[in-house]
Amino acid sequence: MGKKEKKEWGMRRRVFTILICLFVLLYIGVVLWHTYKPMPAGTSYEGAIHRTDDVEMLTDLTYSQTESKKGMQHENEIFDEVFAMIDRAEEFVVTDFFLYNRYYDENEDFPELAETLTKKLTKKKEENPDMPVILITDPVNTGYGSYETEEIKALEAAGVDIIVTKLDPLRDSTPIYSGVYRIFFQWWGQKGEGWLPNPMASEAPKLTARSYLKLLNVKANHRKVIATEEGVLVNSGNPHDASGWHGNVAFKAGGPVINDVLEAEEAVSRYSGGPDQFPRTEAEEEPGGRYGVQYITESKILDHVLEDINKAGKGDEVWLAMFYIANRDVIDALYDAEDRGAEVRLILDPNENAFGNKKTGLPNKPVVDEMLEESDGKIKVKFYNTVIGQYHTKLVYVKTADAAVISSGAANMTDRALDDYNLESNIRITAPPDSPLAGEMDAYLKRLWTNEDALFTIEADEKLDSLSQLQRVVYGLQELLKLTTY
Repeated sequence: MGKKEKKEWGMRRRVFTILICLFVLLYIGVVLWHTYKPMPAGTSYEGAIHRTDDVEMLTDLTYSQTESKKGMQHENEIFDEVFAMIDRAEEFVVTDFFLYNRYYDENEDFPELAETLTKKLTKKKEENPDMPVILITDPVNTGYGSYETEEIKALEAAGVDIIVTKLDPLRDSTPIYSGVYRIFFQWWGQKGEGWLPNPMASEAPKLTARSYLKLLNVKANHRKVIATEEGVLVNSGNPHDASGWHGNVAFKAGGPVINDVLEAEEAVSRYSGGPDQFPRTEAEEEPGGRYGVQYITESKILDHVLEDINKAGKGDEVWLAMFYIANRDVIDALYDAEDRGAEVRLILDPNENAFGNKKTGLPNKPVVDEMLEESDGKIKVKFYNTVIGQYHTKLVYVKTADAAVISSGAANMTDRALDDYNLESNIRITAPPDSPLAGEMDAYLKRLWTNEDALFTIEADEKLDSLSQLQRVVYGLQELLKLTTY
């Protein structure tokens, strides 16, 4: 190679090196910005504490006397009340639901939650054309832009305001992929003729490749809440047929907390291109009310959960009834509470089933294995006996001599839910420890823990027998690289 050729090759190599360095800097900058950028205005919301006597607990449970489906029974209260609230509404209906469709592959006759919700909302709007009837939902129900479901088409035809949450303004929780997605793929859009299988179900409409690229930048509007002038219902369940037999918990409350929910949901609508102004109600404070209720979203949920757990000491109780637990701050707070003498008990989903598909037990099984070891068995854990579906509850309950505090709603105890990545919704309730609500909470947890009238829960060791070293390694890598779906 002559001097000229060497010089040209050296120049090309320097240019190539500069371009690579510039791309790496761009990639790092994009990753850092979209991991830590400001949240949309009005999210990570913390409402005031309002006093009221108007609080109600509702539950869904599926259970059996054995670990099989034989003799399976269902106790479903939550969506009966959701539908009744819509029927009774006279001023407005505002709903925000993550998973809202009828797609599934399991050979089961699930409750027709999606169809019933659609009928209730369309009927309400058709009978009251001037009434605000609003649905906020996640793009998962449009195949991330690939299609519209029959439910959404019917609601639009009836005049219901449909707001599909914009996810790109939210922070990115999978930084390794998000840099590539933000630089190359986010500009393409998602609409087109779908040709790839839908992960929801084989009969669901197909997705475009561009929708899959958006799906892989994992995030969601994971909220589950309904507000009318009579009250709000904050829920862990979805109006998705195959979710109809999940175990869930909801709390309904009246009073000024209604306006807090409307304010928080209005913020999502505003940044997603929906109506700028939601209705309000004339609800009055009840200064002497027995219960304190507070609407909190996103990272404010974590702030209050940690604050409440950190108050538990000798002789107090800390309960988690949860679908997913993986957040280190919460786990460390549970260790500390046990060290201070609190009785810490967890009822968890075994993470073995997702709509008929087998799961690996992540993250709960490795986390439980660690917690039992680190606490020398002093933290007590049971797995729910999920004969079908999931134990989908998201509930933290701290009971001291002074107060019983509940945080419940959409938020799992995971980084994605609690570190301002997903949109999440919880209601926080403070109650006297001898109040009817605290008694109802105690009875619910005791029933499940002691298997009072069915085989609700199974000792942790029975489920951890199948935990392999590979699962522990995979979980560790997922945590390190932030490549998870939870």
